[in-house]
This record gives sequence, C-alpha cells and structure tokens, in this order.
Amino acid sequence: MFKINIPTSEQDFVDYFDFRWKMLRKPWKAPQGSEKDEYEQVSQHRMIRDSLGYVVAVGRVHMNSAEEAQVRHIAVAKDYQGKGLAKMLLASLESVARSEGAVRMVTNSTELSIPFFKSTGFECDSATPNELDKQHRQQMVKKLLDPNTITLHPKWCKLLQQTWRDTIPISEQMGIKLFQYTGRTLETKASLNKNINLHGTMFAGSIFSLATLTGWGMIFLQLKEKGLEGEIVLGDGNIHYHKPITMQPKAVCNLESLNGKFEPLTKGKKCSFNLSVAILDGDNPVAEFTGIFWVLPLKDE
Repeated sequence: MFKINIPTSEQDFVDYFDFRWKMLRKPWKAPQGSEKDEYEQVSQHRMIRDSLGYVVAVGRVHMNSAEEAQVRHIAVAKDYQGKGLAKMLLASLESVARSEGAVRMVTNSTELSIPFFKSTGFECDSATPNELDKQHRQQMVKKLLDPNTITLHPKWCKLLQQTWRDTIPISEQMGIKLFQYTGRTLETKASLNKNINLHGTMFAGSIFSLATLTGWGMIFLQLKEKGLEGEIVLGDGNIHYHKPITMQPKAVCNLESLNGKFEPLTKGKKCSFNLSVAILDGDNPVAEFTGIFWVLPLKDE
C-alpha cells in the first residue's frame, strides 16, 4: 500500500532532491544541484516512500499563470515502475492544480513518456518541441474540467474575469479567479503561493483584496442580470480575521447577503449596497468581510 507524502522536513527535501537527481540528472552526467531550479519555492512537491522509508517516486507542480499549471520532474524507481505510482503522483498534482484554479496543465515530455501522459488525458501541443540536455521534449497539454462547477452565464463570468485583469492587473498576479457562479452564489479562489508571507500563510492584504473583488463581482453580475450598467466602487470595507489561511484561499458571496435597491440607477441616480463575503481556507471559515459598495450611473460621453 503506497501513500502520497508531502515533503516538509529538511530531511524530506534532502531525500526528495537526491532521488530526483539520481533519476533525472545523473544519467545525463549532470552534477548534483542541477536537479533544482528557480521554481522550487513556489512549487508543490509530492513523493512516495517504500515500506523501508526509501523514496521511490517524486513529482512537482507549479503555476505558470492564474490559469496554467506545469507538471515537472515525475520519476519512479525502476523496481517500482509499472505499479501505478506515476499515475498516483500525477493525480495528486492535478488535484493541487485544480485547487489553485488552473484550467489546464502542461508538461514537457520526453519521447519515452509521451504514451504515459497521453494515457492520463494529455495531448501533444502543436508548439515546436525544444531540447534539454539532449532530451528531445514535446509540450503536452491537458484541459481541466470540473464537473461539479456551475457557471451560469459564462459570457458574463468571462467578462468579469477580463474586467478584473484589465482594470486591476494585480488580481492576475494574485491568481484570483472566478470559480463558480450559480445566480445566487459567487465563489472565487486565489493562489496561496502567489500571496504567501514569511509565516507560510496568506497576506492579510491579499485576503482583503480577494473579499473585495468577490463582493464587487457579485454586484457586477447582478447588474448584468437586471440589464443595467454602472460604475462600482467600494465605499467602506471591514474584515474580521479568525484564523490564518494555510492551504486554499476561497471567497463566497451569497445573494441573500446583498442589501440595496437598483431602482435609483434606472433614474440616473447612484445606489448603495451592503453585502458580506465569507473567506474560507478550503472548507473552513477563517474570516468575514462586510462592505458598502456604491454603483454610480455612467456618464454620457
């Protein structure tokens, strides 16, 4: 019975990188240390040990952008190949990518590993292959579709994501992404790796920004529901932090928390709304945001 482990201790990482070097770099006569790159600190690492405690499989994933995750360095000891360990690792890394909000995964596969990745849903990309240490590699892509995600009015949701990206560029750097919209609930997620502080938890300012954008987004979508337009601005916002975020930042805004009337906007007047946003670490509530937003009528050009 094999178990996926997350390396946490100094010895875990020593064993992890030593195995990675022996499997992936030593055969190409590359020195120790070459198995590491600049993405190690922002990556999620996984490994499998045998019954004696020896590392027999490793793998890594990191986010290239808010939407794209890259899988690298999957390796399995020769005596353990053919036992499904690589698929176990890949499934675990894919779960991480989904939790970070990725909609696709990419990998640069050697010719020998292309059949494996194809068997797990990857397809060869049309991009020109590149070379790394004499290993001819082909980029492969897998689209990540979540059957449990409900996205009502996908065009509006796409427009909201684009509006965040265009008008608040830092939202892209924070990995803030609309996860699902049901008409009554808006759920967003952010990347912990892109917002992590020296304590290994999410910056308080990043949590506030995630909550603010989620509330802003709910009003944006409700304006679309009612066929109205307006400029949404935050009037006031308060947040109460109960616990730090250490895993998956998530924000949820329910329509029931939205108090205000849209009618003044139809008469060319501004209107205000109170709402609340729950902040969760995975499924655990850790903070609550309350805000007052104003919707201003658009000025005639």
